[in-house]
Amino acid sequence: MALLEICCYSTECAVIAQQNGADRIELCAAPLEGGLTPSYGVLKATRHRVTIPVHPIIRPRGGDFCYTDGEFATMLEDVRQIRSLGYPGFVIGVLNPDGQVDIPRMRQIMVAAGPLAVTFHRAFDMCANPQQAIEQLAELGIARVLTSGQQPSAEKGILLIRELIGRGDTPTIMAGAGVRASNLSLFLEAGVKEVHSSAGQWVPSEMRYRNSGLSMSTDPEADEYSRYTVDGAAVAAMREIIERHV
Repeated sequence: MALLEICCYSTECAVIAQQNGADRIELCAAPLEGGLTPSYGVLKATRHRVTIPVHPIIRPRGGDFCYTDGEFATMLEDVRQIRSLGYPGFVIGVLNPDGQVDIPRMRQIMVAAGPLAVTFHRAFDMCANPQQAIEQLAELGIARVLTSGQQPSAEKGILLIRELIGRGDTPTIMAGAGVRASNLSLFLEAGVKEVHSSAGQWVPSEMRYRNSGLSMSTDPEADEYSRYTVDGAAVAAMREIIERHV
């Protein structure tokens, strides 16, 4: 049976995902950035309230995956912190300026990870040579790779995803980006063993008073009065499809 991972941006969302059939949580902050490292408070709270495996993302900023020395030092410290809190794994990815896996830095990450399972995230989709990258990640001992097949959505990248699955089971290929109940069967039929979805929706703020002419974001068009949350019904629908597929 395929494993269902849900991307969550709060402890509350992780609880909802668990209640509706998620097998694992990717815990993040900042949905508009595509996921950043969650705060220490969120990490502690989620560790106490969620019983299924949770893998926090370690990503210090948005944008590319080529980091300064200072950013990388922060990432290593985050690895140690997540390990000390008792998490079973984490999600990370580091590239060099030429769009290749940064082998020296990833080796340092694997040493810091110790027994934790390491997922290489969609930095893989920014690699110049995905075939070379998957071989390098296998040699590093990466547990899984989250990928959209180097396309804007996993549905569009299904050909590369199929090719990567055909190479073997190490690392596991997890399809993500635009995975929903409406297209989940496509991935199951392709032999994908793990799928990743935000199963999310934007919900309005509970604020009654609103200063609509002011934004806290650098984007003046940003909506300050909505937030991204997991849709429990969407998670349950995907769980049902996976169980029917067996």
